Amino acid sequence: MSYARPEYLVDTEWVAQNLNNPDVRIIESDEDPLLYATGHIEGAVQVDWFSTLQHPLRRDFLTKEKFEEVASNLGITNDTTVVFYGDKSNWFA
Repeated sequence: MSYARPEYLVDTEWVAQNLNNPDVRIIESDEDPLLYATGHIEGAVQVDWFSTLQHPLRRDFLTKEKFEEVASNLGITNDTTVVFYGDKSNWFA
């Protein structure tokens, strides 16, 4: 399988090598938010796509400003490498 921007993808080995890297933030976002409690990557934080990553009334993408607020609350800066993953083939990541 090929990807349009493969340089933006990481593999499990890369994640394992960077679990303690302070410049890396690992985020899990699942269709079913209860899955996080059943197991997740060490150090990963949970983001509920339904309540956090979409507009509450329009069910649309967040505004740039709201996304920046969410990212800041997760400890993400312009210098942070973010790894998003989740269930359903990462559909909600």
